[in-house]
Amino acid sequence: MTKETFMIEEISKDIVLLLMEEHQMDMLQALHVLYTSDTYARLMNPATGLYTQSTAYVYEYLERELATGKMA
Repeated sequence: MTKETFMIEEISKDIVLLLMEEHQMDMLQALHVLYTSDTYARLMNPATGLYTQSTAYVYEYLERELATGKMA
């Protein structure tokens, strides 16, 4: 496992937990929301560098995407 993969997985895990807590989603809903988002697509793309940011920073992007239907 690369450092980038580890970081992406850690951020993803934390975001799923936040979605479950803050939006009362079950795990499958939270995983679906994350994995089908533009935020996750950008998180998975090493060229964006999004995986180097904090979980809170990435979650903020996802929250904005959920609220507006698009990435900021």
